[in-house]
Amino acid sequence: MNWRSLIWRTSLIAALALAIIWFGLHRELLQPAALARELRRFGGWAPLVFIIIYALGTVLFAPGSLLTLAGGAIFGPIWGTLWNLTGATLGATLAFLLARNVASAWVAARSGENLDRLMRGVDQEGWRFVAFVRLVPLFPFNLINYALGLTRIGLRDYVLASFICMAPGAFAYTYLGYAGREAAAGQRGIIQKAVIALALLALVAFLPRLVRRFRSARLIDAESLRQQIEAEAEVCLIDVRTPEEFTGPLGHIAGAINVPLPNLAAEIPALNHLKQKPVVLV
Repeated sequence: MNWRSLIWRTSLIAALALAIIWFGLHRELLQPAALARELRRFGGWAPLVFIIIYALGTVLFAPGSLLTLAGGAIFGPIWGTLWNLTGATLGATLAFLLARNVASAWVAARSGENLDRLMRGVDQEGWRFVAFVRLVPLFPFNLINYALGLTRIGLRDYVLASFICMAPGAFAYTYLGYAGREAAAGQRGIIQKAVIALALLALVAFLPRLVRRFRSARLIDAESLRQQIEAEAEVCLIDVRTPEEFTGPLGHIAGAINVPLPNLAAEIPALNHLKQKPVVLV
């Protein structure tokens, strides 16, 4: 690395650190009332300005929940969700690119041993791991944006997984911000809105348990299965294709049991005696 590049990177990292400190000392600017007052000056450009503020706030470690609540209070549940999600994804992408191209050493020093866990997770599961950490936060949202920039995940997979899997939480907190605004204004139907907001938050809180349950199911690739069969391991193979496919030209693995997928739920009690063995669905 030449001196000019080193000076440029160091200056950018220093500027980023100073901006994070300044933003941390002026978080009152992100309060819904203050934001709404400032955004009114921009008229029809207010949503774009808000998206930019949200993106910069994400890069500068502003609390994402505070920005999302503000978006709901200012723009309502539908448009607020869209602007919040767009701003969060843009900010997450900027942090990802900064870590990958500029501040890798700085991010690695602050991620600690969690970075090793991220590296292993992305190596093993790719975009699915990014989806998992968006639904089940392993450590703070703003830091994980930078940390994922040090992994080998592709930019497109990172952006798509982030946008889609941040959506449930974005909608729930946006609606909560909207309900809070309605309550403060004394609008009618606030009890109904509060119940909906609480239901959405409960659903988001339940998602991590649901995701963990699905992730607990162990996947096995074809090569590992072949090795187990060749080693004469005790494995119960259930082929879920139709009978025609099972006996068709493609054939099937010797010893497999044919239970078509639509019938699988009904056949589970009859297969209960096989639970002593590892069960593999093919």
